[in-house]
Amino acid sequence: MDKKKHKASHVLAHVRGWIQAVATILTNIHLPNFFKGEIYRGNAKTVCVPGLNCYSCPAAAGACPIGAFQAVVGSSKFKFSYYITGFLILAGVLLGRFVCGFLCPFGWFQELLHKIPFKKISTRKLKPLRFIKYGILLVFVILLPILVTNQLGMGNPFFCKYLCPQGVLEGALPLSIANAGIRAALGKLFTWKAGILVAVVLLSLMFYRPFCKWICPLGAVYALFNKVSLLQMHIDTGKCVSCGKCAGVCKMDVDVVRHPNHTECIRCGACVKECPVEAISYKYGFAEKSKKKKETN
Repeated sequence: MDKKKHKASHVLAHVRGWIQAVATILTNIHLPNFFKGEIYRGNAKTVCVPGLNCYSCPAAAGACPIGAFQAVVGSSKFKFSYYITGFLILAGVLLGRFVCGFLCPFGWFQELLHKIPFKKISTRKLKPLRFIKYGILLVFVILLPILVTNQLGMGNPFFCKYLCPQGVLEGALPLSIANAGIRAALGKLFTWKAGILVAVVLLSLMFYRPFCKWICPLGAVYALFNKVSLLQMHIDTGKCVSCGKCAGVCKMDVDVVRHPNHTECIRCGACVKECPVEAISYKYGFAEKSKKKKETN
């Protein structure tokens, strides 16, 4: 059974790029809309997708959970969004940050950029920056849309409107290229967000997934569930030889042996592929907590 589990884990880790590509296509399945300069507005748009994907993308099949959440909390008749909150909790409990590593289009976009030959810089000394995304989740996604409202009692989707670069990449750019009216309406806000997108692109060339690590509020939500999600990283302490190769290869700066389900772990499987003794694998269900291997003299 262990051999089958390790083989399945290796296969999953090795085909991750293909899964990311398929997830991105399925999330944006209405490709002809890119040429029409129109947004898909079918019934599926009321359903959230798991990753960060802009509602305004012409090809988007569903709604971004962060955008949908802000639309509800910022409405004039504010009601607690049971559906969207429930969706996030369900995805978090079932998968945790596996969503970030396998199903998020913007996460894949950053990874592709990072593959471009360029000077790479480690983020190990920048770990405190990871807490910024929790502040953005609290302030820009929750508090500001509720507290800062207009005369009609409606709040802006502050994160989507002022910070999220995915809106420019997937929405504003393709729509403005295909639609002259939208192109003529672009102003200072577009310039500001385009600047953010350029910054993320440049940072992604040097750093691995900078937006995911430091900014993304959706990643912050899923991170809160990483330790309790049904999908976890499992360490076979009987096999582990404490070589440290798994920690060395982790681009999310996680020591998987010491913290197998750290909040920053996106379940990418790099440690699974690197482990020389096959001590690391994916495990689904209520996994036992990995015990720290006793040191021997």
